[in-house]
Amino acid sequence: MAQPPALSIPKVTPSGRDVGFALGIVAILCILFLPIPPFLIDVGLAFSIAFSVLILMVSLWIQRPLDFSSFPTILLIATMVRLSLNIATTRVILSHGHEGHGAAGNVIQGFSSLVMSGDFVIGVIVFMILVTVNFIVITKGATRIAEVGARFTLDAIPGKQMSIDADLSAGIIDEKEAQRRRSELEEESSFFGAMDGASKFVRGDAIAGLIITAINIFGGIIIGYFRHGMEIGEAADVFVKLSVGDGIVSQIPALIVSLAAGLLVTRGGTAGSTDKAVVDQLAGYPRALSVSAGLMALLAIVPGLPLLPFMTLGALMGFGAWLVPRRIEAENKARREDEEKKVVQTKEAEKDSVKSVLKTAEIELALGKQVSTRLLGAHQELAFRVGKMRKKFATQYGFVVPEIKVTDDIAIPEKSYGIRIHGTTIASNTLRVGDVLVVTGSGRKPSIPGDEIREPAFGMPAVSILETFAEDLKREGFHPIDNVSVVLTHLSEVIRNNLPQLLSYKDVKILIERLDPEYKKLADEICSSHMSYSGLQAVLKLLLAERVSIRNLHLILEAVAELAPHVRKTEQIVEHVRVRMAQQLCGDLADNGVLRVLRLGNKWDMLFHQALKRDNKGEVVEFDIDPRTLEEFSEQATKVIREFMDRGLPFVLVTSPETRSYVRMIIERLFATLPVLSHVELAKGLEIKILGAIS
Repeated sequence: MAQPPALSIPKVTPSGRDVGFALGIVAILCILFLPIPPFLIDVGLAFSIAFSVLILMVSLWIQRPLDFSSFPTILLIATMVRLSLNIATTRVILSHGHEGHGAAGNVIQGFSSLVMSGDFVIGVIVFMILVTVNFIVITKGATRIAEVGARFTLDAIPGKQMSIDADLSAGIIDEKEAQRRRSELEEESSFFGAMDGASKFVRGDAIAGLIITAINIFGGIIIGYFRHGMEIGEAADVFVKLSVGDGIVSQIPALIVSLAAGLLVTRGGTAGSTDKAVVDQLAGYPRALSVSAGLMALLAIVPGLPLLPFMTLGALMGFGAWLVPRRIEAENKARREDEEKKVVQTKEAEKDSVKSVLKTAEIELALGKQVSTRLLGAHQELAFRVGKMRKKFATQYGFVVPEIKVTDDIAIPEKSYGIRIHGTTIASNTLRVGDVLVVTGSGRKPSIPGDEIREPAFGMPAVSILETFAEDLKREGFHPIDNVSVVLTHLSEVIRNNLPQLLSYKDVKILIERLDPEYKKLADEICSSHMSYSGLQAVLKLLLAERVSIRNLHLILEAVAELAPHVRKTEQIVEHVRVRMAQQLCGDLADNGVLRVLRLGNKWDMLFHQALKRDNKGEVVEFDIDPRTLEEFSEQATKVIREFMDRGLPFVLVTSPETRSYVRMIIERLFATLPVLSHVELAKGLEIKILGAIS
């Protein structure tokens, strides 16, 4: 039968420090029972004072209370050291007190003569004051703070644990950081709980010191009178001085440790050492220092009060009020410089990293060398007008287009520029540097000679003339367009043609977050029950593709909510939204309240309807038209539409609701900017002017 594996218990090999610490604890216990000579008592009392001072200094310089989490244990050890020394001195005082004031060692004799000044009544009063300060003031306050801190810390643990779990689930922190925070939370709760109990040690120590001193006084007088034949006055003088000296020597380290405990628990959430936390906060308000300096100066000139101390303090505070703002400003300046250096270093690191190569600007205007040099002087104007362009797009279309990055590119011909969307060149043009552009269309041409070209944004006929003739052109009634305006107009039109690509998922979420709470709830209901946020983004993209503004997003959401429960096709939802937004559509396209309309003729209406293939439910599933018919329509539509466009008047093409999207699909390849409406999208109360028909 197989034997079960034996449990392996790790062996801990004590180091020399562990053994020394254990021997020290044993020595403290031995002092409670074994008599020790006065010389060792002097060493023990000196160690107690040094140990308490060390505890106080550590409490002052730690950055946060948890950095001294062993304080409750140290406090217990310090208390046991003082109590064991108290018992040892009691044994010596009662055994050898009749021998004189030096019977209990030189430390007790020195403190008794220093504090009492030869009168034991002064010593008793000083001792009682020390006990009162330690027991009632410091220890009681520190105990209450530790008790409340422990209670609030325990109450806050569930919320803090949930916060850590939430950060871990959201990916803000990793598992290692979560474990560190949980461990710190456990340490914090244990620390304040232990501090609540450890404060009781100090209170008990103060009471024990008072009782031990009383026992030493009365017991010593009785032993000296009855056992050693001393007079009552002599016995009282000797034993009171020894007992009170012993009590003072014990209460001084107890007071120091109590102060350390109070400093530790009152730190709360303040970070940094105690001097930094206290001095920086007290000296961080120059007005307070100024008022205090004024008050000290006023007290200095009051009759009967000493001039020097108040005037000195007033001068110091006044100097502080003058110095502090300059120091704060210097620190802020240094901090800003450090932050700027870090930003520059981060940008340099990103520029040199491989990841930066993968990042592409959403909108980029790349300039050739000569074009960049030409526009260099107008760089501020270019940046200003680009900013205005983005504001105009935000007002007109309802969302903020991405920032436009202007760069120099040596790969582009010197006199050319390119417009890129997501890193792809969408449009480019050769700029006639030093010329102005006059758009003529089908109208008259200027008398000044120039080269006939096409305007890059809309492809309209134009004439390029030297910039020196700009004033002459204005006198002839023309409006010359400078190089910056040519580039920005082209850029604006390219952005307008690519709005769907620029509307990101992030933009959609931002637009929804800016809505009123009721409409945010409506969007959540739509996107949780009937479609996703990506589906809503697709609806908005299709609207922007036809240059329909999404500024009235609440109306769009209402229209989507009406049809989304019944229809899944995005195109059908978009058509319904357009009908609901007919007033906005026609209002944006009308010219002074007049909407000019070009109709689709009966012949083409019938042919397009016949091209619609339907399923058994009567829904359109396919658009099937003969290519020759489509080519004939394109030729005829181009001829008619071009004729009206050359007149420079805005108009729209109107067709039937079922064929509108398919007509738009054909027309946008011929005239990308021509709006196509259906009959049901013509708003009421609007003046309709029919220009003609494509037939």
